[in-house]
Amino acid sequence: MRTMDADVVVIGGGATGAGVVRDVAMRGYSAVLLDKADLGQGTTGRYHGLLHSGGRYVVSDPESATECAEENEIVTRIHADAVEKTGGLFVVTPDDPMEFSDQWTEGATKAKVPWTEISVAEALRREPRLNPGLKRAFAVQDGTVDGWQMVWGAAHSAEDHGAQVLTYTEVTEIIREGDQVTAVVAHDLKKDEQVRISTRFVINTAGPWAGRIADLVGCHDVEVVPGRGIMIAMNHRLVNTVVNRCIYPADGDILVPVHTVSIIGTTDVKADDPQRLAVPRNEVQQMLDSGEALIPGFRDSRAVHAWAGARPLFKDKRVAATDTRHMSRGMSILDHGTRDGVNGIVSIIGGKLTTYRLMAKNVVDVMCEQLGDDRPCTTDKEAVPGSTEGHTYVITHRLHDNEVARAKHLETTPNKTPSRAAIDDQIICECELMSRKMLTDLLAEQPDSTFDDLRRQLRLGMGPCQGGFCSMRATGVALEEGAVDVERATGLLRLFLKNRWIGLWPILYGEQVRQTALDDWIFQGTFDVEHLPVPESEVEL
Repeated sequence: MRTMDADVVVIGGGATGAGVVRDVAMRGYSAVLLDKADLGQGTTGRYHGLLHSGGRYVVSDPESATECAEENEIVTRIHADAVEKTGGLFVVTPDDPMEFSDQWTEGATKAKVPWTEISVAEALRREPRLNPGLKRAFAVQDGTVDGWQMVWGAAHSAEDHGAQVLTYTEVTEIIREGDQVTAVVAHDLKKDEQVRISTRFVINTAGPWAGRIADLVGCHDVEVVPGRGIMIAMNHRLVNTVVNRCIYPADGDILVPVHTVSIIGTTDVKADDPQRLAVPRNEVQQMLDSGEALIPGFRDSRAVHAWAGARPLFKDKRVAATDTRHMSRGMSILDHGTRDGVNGIVSIIGGKLTTYRLMAKNVVDVMCEQLGDDRPCTTDKEAVPGSTEGHTYVITHRLHDNEVARAKHLETTPNKTPSRAAIDDQIICECELMSRKMLTDLLAEQPDSTFDDLRRQLRLGMGPCQGGFCSMRATGVALEEGAVDVERATGLLRLFLKNRWIGLWPILYGEQVRQTALDDWIFQGTFDVEHLPVPESEVEL
């Protein structure tokens, strides 16, 4: 068994966990973050990409609306490389009641969410595809954020401040002496070894799984309700601005431009198991119908991927246990010392990606108070590594980055033939402009990664072809670089394709059927992928 020591152990590697370990490390504590999978593989990576202005909640949850408005500015500043300042619109479609828009403007003003009413003509000028029958429009400060980029930025910041981040390390036991937590035991799934971490404090940021972590230390009845929501990515940017229907939050009322696609969402249904989330076809049809209300002809665009995420909602006794739509989106911090008589552990549940930094600040403040330490939060003052304040994401950034890299290389090695720059600049994924060098650099840094791990950081296979071409190229590069052997390469490729196909089955209609048939012909007819040699037990991480 490997042993470690840390002042604080953070359990859960989503946005909140990454924010907490960064906050803890920046306050001078030694810290370890544990997650049973990859960073951002749970709820954080399964949402629609919205950086909230607060406008969505000004009527239903004004406190959350104010938090979103304040954190929107901070996240844009410290995670500039992950944020696109698209702006947002709230629009009253022909199917929406006019009276709600008056409630909305009143609520936005009270919640201090910036807004401006614009003419319908101006809204249509900004977004020509919008429903021409709009009755009213408001401009807000919505944006989009790449959740994985944000999480990895926070994690790298934490590491720069001395923290350790251990992925694929599943917590199996939380040890206590009397009423005090003293250690965490976890299983390193890749190395197949036990890890024991002696610690002063545990912060439970496991999201939909927070109740299971609390159970390990004897803190029962932590009721987290997974609110399942499905989202669908369309094959290009139907809009360049976040577009919301100006109605009380409902299913399919938002369209978000993220990177090269547009994402419509979302439903809200109680799930039994956050590990197994269905994407029912009737809900897919519901999303497509909702898209038509915003963008006439929405169904004529090609849906390229569908997925589901589980919102970790703390059980609200004011509403029915199945009514996740009306449960608060605010954060809940559980002090298990006063609640359960177990010291050295707190849990944080709920909240939103936009408010991840504030959630981290609040829960670490509670920890510091319990430890009797006066260490103020500074996470709003320092940008994460690789991010420069004021230089937010633009969709053409990889074109620019590739051109700059090539120019620099040619300046230093003008007479090399063949040019290594030409090899490194080969585009492996045309949809997302992912170069060979981006892939090989990350493979060298994270040699045990699956192709899905690489996808979350590089966007491999996330464009319109869904890996139909780039997955084979990436496998070939990994093999050529010696990062994997033949059998492991085949196993990783098959796992990658399996995970991509999960999001294709619910949307097999229209033009997507042709694209999927082409991909299947390539994989089965040309490469016979199902019959390639694989290890006796394929990696399932």
